[in-house]
Amino acid sequence: MFSEFLQYLFTGITIGATYALIALGFTLIYNASHVINFAQGEFLMIGGMATVSLIGLGFPLPVAMVGAILLAALMGIALQRFAIAPAKQADPVTLIIITIGAAIFIRGIAQLVWGRGYHSMPNFSGDVPVRIGGAVVNTQTFWVVGIAAVLVAGLVFFFTKTMIGKAILATSMNKVAARLVGIKTDMVLMLAFLLSAVLGSIAGIIVAPITFTSYDIGIMLGLKGFVAAALGGLGSGMGAIVGGLTLGIVEAMTAGYISSDYKDAAAFGVIILVLFFMPRGLMGARVVERV
Repeated sequence: MFSEFLQYLFTGITIGATYALIALGFTLIYNASHVINFAQGEFLMIGGMATVSLIGLGFPLPVAMVGAILLAALMGIALQRFAIAPAKQADPVTLIIITIGAAIFIRGIAQLVWGRGYHSMPNFSGDVPVRIGGAVVNTQTFWVVGIAAVLVAGLVFFFTKTMIGKAILATSMNKVAARLVGIKTDMVLMLAFLLSAVLGSIAGIIVAPITFTSYDIGIMLGLKGFVAAALGGLGSGMGAIVGGLTLGIVEAMTAGYISSDYKDAAAFGVIILVLFFMPRGLMGARVVERV
């Protein structure tokens, strides 16, 4: 019984770490521009599919990964420069529709390039699983959790110790004031989209050996990442991590103890309950209104 619990827990942490990285991408862009980027899942798809494609062309895995991340970064910059920037004075609903349209466009191009089939990618360190407390753990799980932890630590350092990171934080707090003190807010917004695309592509690469990858994998994973961001508190970096892990564990436990048919319903049910009682999420900022 305990071994089953551990099995489901490790599974939940693995997929939850992926959700957390996607949620961090949503959080980065939302904080910098107050735009909810529903094309975030497509960056994940590009990461996985481009890596598989480059490996098929004979490139070593590390080179293929770097190439896929660079491609996603270019897509992130293009999305900001050619879709979001021209419509920066538009209302939030219009910007959301633009990102949805961009997601459909990217997905259509991916279908033409890579086809409709599923593609597999080898584990980073072999296929022999590891046993922990009776649970069988895929070696890729350690890569997913480890890389996610390193990225989170790197982001914390970036935002607290570097001038560029502090410029992004200043822009998220007050764009007008940031512009007045000399911060180039347009460049900050472009950098936020670039970082978001990099995070999404890395998530797609590290999870591909476990879940496979395809041109439309970003639809559900992107939606789950948004749910994780909203669950933790949209705009909160720590909330994105907590929300992602919580969502992953809830899904795994539901699939294990009830049925895999209900794991998606359980995940969306959790956020409905949380947002009903805590509209700003688990770790969202509380607003104090003076009267």
